[in-house]
Amino acid sequence: MATSRVRPWGLVCRTARTNGFVKPASSSRRRCLATAAPGAADVATLPLAGIRVLDMTRVLAGPYCTQILGDLGAEIIKIEHPTRGDDTRAWGPPYAKYTDSSKSGPGESAYFLSVNRNKKSLGLSFAHPAGVDILHKLAKDCDVLVENYLPGALKKYGMDYETLSKVNPSLIYASITGYGQTGPYSNRAGYDVMVEAEMGLMHITGSRDGPPVKVGVAVTDLTTGLYTSNAIMAALLGRVRTGKGQQIDVALSDCQVATLANIASSALISGQKDSGRWGTAHPSIVPYRAFKTADGDILLGGGNDRLYGIICEKLGKPELAKDERFVTNAVRVKNRDELERLLEGETVKKTTKEWLDEFEGSGMPYAAINDIQGTLSHEHVLARDMVTEVEHPACGPMKLVNTPVKYSFSKPSVRMPPPTLGQHTEEILKDVVGMSGADIESLKSEGVVA
Repeated sequence: MATSRVRPWGLVCRTARTNGFVKPASSSRRRCLATAAPGAADVATLPLAGIRVLDMTRVLAGPYCTQILGDLGAEIIKIEHPTRGDDTRAWGPPYAKYTDSSKSGPGESAYFLSVNRNKKSLGLSFAHPAGVDILHKLAKDCDVLVENYLPGALKKYGMDYETLSKVNPSLIYASITGYGQTGPYSNRAGYDVMVEAEMGLMHITGSRDGPPVKVGVAVTDLTTGLYTSNAIMAALLGRVRTGKGQQIDVALSDCQVATLANIASSALISGQKDSGRWGTAHPSIVPYRAFKTADGDILLGGGNDRLYGIICEKLGKPELAKDERFVTNAVRVKNRDELERLLEGETVKKTTKEWLDEFEGSGMPYAAINDIQGTLSHEHVLARDMVTEVEHPACGPMKLVNTPVKYSFSKPSVRMPPPTLGQHTEEILKDVVGMSGADIESLKSEGVVA
């Protein structure tokens, strides 16, 4: 496995590798890239420090995966079309407006900014043979490659796993597609919403008597990114033992089926049709849903008889806890409509804030239903450092969602803001590929790099 060494002046140097194991590197083979100026020493404590990732993904699932790896210390080299960049650079508004007067256009798209921190951008066209040559050199010196092209699309560039595994046997090659590398749908393009629809999630999402709806965020893309990052880290651990890389085949469709979890299990075990959409309610726990208040909604979770008793007490209806129609969860499920009507008759009498104060300290699971701005200014969210501010090179100070997992020793963070298109092209071509300034300028004039 690649290792890293942090020097006082902030250079992370990678040793040469043979089949995934460390081999002492001569000075001519050692290649270094400057880390982000702040916290270079902290980078060395991160779990994936020294791992280099060639990121050939765009939109959401792939970039979300590589962002996770970047948060954990991996060096991410993001390949983007030299003029268009990642598709999501054009997905706006909203945009973070440019403060750099040399930049034209509306700014940096909020969508792109959400999943591309801790990465370096290389603007590169691999429709040109020189671009393919650069990719091959990068792949030879990377630990991981992540791509989300249709199966077989990269073969004509020699960027398929079969080809690259011969020049870099230790390479972990992760392929993210809508429907996988095999199967009757393998050549279909698959955006999140199509997979949500076809693989069951949309059918079980929405109000009880309403039409199927998609989840408010592209959750299938996000879970696929999570599965892929987890698989890559497992493959890196496996490489320590075997010295071998491997291809990882990840499909949005497979990940969506897997995350049906208990709903899929219920259908398989019972052999019966699912029970459909439940809105905020639970098919087998009552009361467990949102109830209207005088000015909004509050979610109450009566997951067992004791918690149900607390709800009744706090709502000023202790007698409902002993009512034979509602005394156990089984009969509460049977008499769901009547019980929920009685409970909502009480919740509408006070504001959401009044009910939050009422349930505070009771041991009862409860929550307000906040909008996104309310969430991002929530006292607990801020206390957990889930919103951070970074200095963007073209847009100035901006707030981003922070990395969510806390470690006792390592300190994952937003070390680098999301890059502008081609921001690190020269740095990568000089320090990783070993190109001269004249060669880089020649490629720029030909439109191969930007």
